[in-house]
Amino acid sequence: MRGRKPKPAARHLAEGDPSHLGVRRLREQLDAEPKAARGLPSCPKHLGERARKAWKFWSEELEAMNLDRRPDAQMLEGACVSYEAAVKAYETIEQQGSVIAKKALDPETKRIVVIDVKPHPAVAQRNAAWVLVRAFCSEFGLSPASRTRLSIEKTDDYGQAELLEILTRPRVPKESVVQ
Repeated sequence: MRGRKPKPAARHLAEGDPSHLGVRRLREQLDAEPKAARGLPSCPKHLGERARKAWKFWSEELEAMNLDRRPDAQMLEGACVSYEAAVKAYETIEQQGSVIAKKALDPETKRIVVIDVKPHPAVAQRNAAWVLVRAFCSEFGLSPASRTRLSIEKTDDYGQAELLEILTRPRVPKESVVQ
């Protein structure tokens, strides 16, 4: 599929219909979208300690935002595994340094010298893991920018009631203007 991923109809409605499709059409799309069951399963037993803490934290946040859906459990599991991998890679880099020096014996001086410096493989692993975590957070509204896109405005019942009151008042004839 080319181009951007399509936005869900609920998000279009929450953003105030920026594409000007029409509220009726968006509501029809929303009704036609598949609905997933609420609630995430319990944390998978094979996750490590750090990943379990991430699962608990993120699942509570998703529940508070009414975004906890059963089919998303595997995505959450992937994010937790990626988070744990990113932190482990970070700890490895802290211990061993961010670069690896390739050393060789100099035939003339009979000493070991550095002939090449390369980034530690854990740097690439850490960066890739953080990209996955960031993608998950963005997808589920767990980053500041994505929360602003997902914000849903409350309905203005007061404004509707006021309009209804104005429309149901008896008509008052205008006084004729004398010139």
